[in-house]
Amino acid sequence: MTHHGGQVKERLRAPLGAPYWRLWTSSGLSNLADGVFKIALPLLAIQFTQSPTLIAGLSVAATLPWLLFALTAGALADRLDRRKLMVWANLGRALLPAVLVAVILLDGGSIWALYVVALMVGVAETLYDTSAQSILPQVVQRDQLSRANGRLYAVELTANQFVGPPLGGLLVAIGVAAGLAVPAALWLAAVGGLLLVPGAFRIEREQRTTLRFDIGEGLRFLWNQKILRTLAVMTGVFNFASSAAFAVLVLFAVGPASEMRLSEVGFGLLLTTSALGAFVGSFISEWVEAKLGRSKALTLTIFGVALFVGAPAMTDNPYVLGPILFVGGILIVLWNVITVSLRQRISPNRLLGRVNSAYRLLAWGTMPLGAAVGGLLAQWLGLQAMFAIMGVLTLALLGMMPVLTDKAIAAADVES
Repeated sequence: MTHHGGQVKERLRAPLGAPYWRLWTSSGLSNLADGVFKIALPLLAIQFTQSPTLIAGLSVAATLPWLLFALTAGALADRLDRRKLMVWANLGRALLPAVLVAVILLDGGSIWALYVVALMVGVAETLYDTSAQSILPQVVQRDQLSRANGRLYAVELTANQFVGPPLGGLLVAIGVAAGLAVPAALWLAAVGGLLLVPGAFRIEREQRTTLRFDIGEGLRFLWNQKILRTLAVMTGVFNFASSAAFAVLVLFAVGPASEMRLSEVGFGLLLTTSALGAFVGSFISEWVEAKLGRSKALTLTIFGVALFVGAPAMTDNPYVLGPILFVGGILIVLWNVITVSLRQRISPNRLLGRVNSAYRLLAWGTMPLGAAVGGLLAQWLGLQAMFAIMGVLTLALLGMMPVLTDKAIAAADVES
């Protein structure tokens, strides 16, 4: 028993290696560019239109590729060199804002030009993100995946949610060109980091197949893996409930007529508590997973997320909601680190891109639906009733936990 404990400690201390840290640095730069760009684009859009529908349409254009292009992106990640695909995706993302600056300077700027750029950046993002999740098991050891994913989440959150948005606001205040040129430069710098990662990351293929066959193979693998299929459905429900809650949280929180009566700055601080929790979670997830076991840790996250989306039904006190959002942030990252690492271990390397994208289609495709349903329920039944419904829906996921026993998870892990 002591010997086993020593092995676990040794494994937790084993270095992740220089190629991983180069990938990590590149990911940080890439996510910083994302964070700046996602704020710069809507700030730029309000110079062309004041229509809420047209402004909201930018978000639809940016996320639509996850519904339309994710499966193709996964098949390409399994056919091509994953590192090169990430390089080309970031070169594309660097070029698009530069083109947009030129178009605006030539007086050709419009909301429609922003739509095209948002859509194309979204397509590049599906290629980059799918390849980034699929390349990791080729860079670190199998038993280091939880720590490697945790460290990646830390830098992604810091760059994308803490540093990027305020920096984006500041740059657009300086000028349109600055708001677009800086993310372009950051994506180029991220390419430099990727070029320093040594080795080839293309999976050898035994026979020639069509893209359609490849996509079908990935979907079948996910469907036949009971553990992964269950986790994909559960993540889809999580994302549905949290998208419903967060789509209208601003109405609950901000303004003199709202329940919480927060200012815009107060609302920003409230949301930051969740991001802070996620940052802390990215460092302790591997330890919690080792202490509790995967099944108990996943059960804990269901209670945490139910409270996360349902708490506004019970209180409008920001000093109560803030700590709840903080704990919720920790537990959401715990869920992500366990499930992503498990998916990377269970899926054969040659299928990982397709499994990642099929999983994300199920898990992320519910987000626009959740936002729409949340808005409708809040309109019909009131905000607090909607929060309560989403909290209960999340708790209902406990009914799926008998599938996710430690024994069943370990068996799926060993089979792979």
